[in-house]
Amino acid sequence: MRFGLNTFLYASPFTNASVSMFKKLKKWGFDTVEIAIEDPSHVDPAVLKAAAAKAGIAIGSVCAAMGPGRDFRGSAADQKNAQQYLTALVDQAAAMGCPRIIGPLYSVVGLIGSHDDKTKAAHFKLVVKNLKQLAKHAEKKGVLLCVEPLNRFETDFLNTCDQGLRLVKAVNSPVVKLHLDTFHMNIEEKHQGTAILKAGKHLGHFHACGTDRGVPGGDSLDWKPIVAALKKIGYKQDVVIESFTTDVKVIARAAAIWRKMEPKRDDIPVKGLKNMHRLFGRTK
Repeated sequence: MRFGLNTFLYASPFTNASVSMFKKLKKWGFDTVEIAIEDPSHVDPAVLKAAAAKAGIAIGSVCAAMGPGRDFRGSAADQKNAQQYLTALVDQAAAMGCPRIIGPLYSVVGLIGSHDDKTKAAHFKLVVKNLKQLAKHAEKKGVLLCVEPLNRFETDFLNTCDQGLRLVKAVNSPVVKLHLDTFHMNIEEKHQGTAILKAGKHLGHFHACGTDRGVPGGDSLDWKPIVAALKKIGYKQDVVIESFTTDVKVIARAAAIWRKMEPKRDDIPVKGLKNMHRLFGRTK
């Protein structure tokens, strides 16, 4: 098991110049970095790969930014835009030796509303169709697609582990996996440990987040059953801290971060990683 950090905490958008953060992440003890690529034209995979190698840190995942116009259940134009964007991320991940792209790989974040059963079924069919197409390309590139349920305030399409598993099984590709996040599960799941056990072999990625987007392990969550469940299913992939602060204003607005979660931004990764090592029984 490796521990990583999502770059949204320090940069938006991520560009070639943003690789300067890799050195400090390695110094703090992170094994991997999760790079949030909002625009594929902003980065050169060769530059990112070389910088990570020089810093001695692995690029563990690429985080998709599903903004306006990227929607597998939207208009024909939005579906095409989403397909082109995510295909580009798959190509860039492969070029960097990164094993997975992660996030809500199905629809625009923040798209919420009440739909009748017929509309819900139509949305599901569209998402499955588009993910199948994307998965065929990802299979050729050897890149996993890890689909993340979000809480009810960020999407109306996929909120729970059960819904995520239904989607993963409907796409029926060896590269399509589930991505679970403690922040979202804290809102949507009765018991996080139970959800993780349900995910089992389908779990391909995991976000360890504080309930307030502050320091994970220094929040109100009971982490013991979460850690126990991950160990019980034999999860060996990355555990990534994802958080946002008011310092990165674009993401702060998108994630509804209106105040400082911790006295210092660096407290989130430094104290969070220390807590993860303690909870998982890992020593440095």
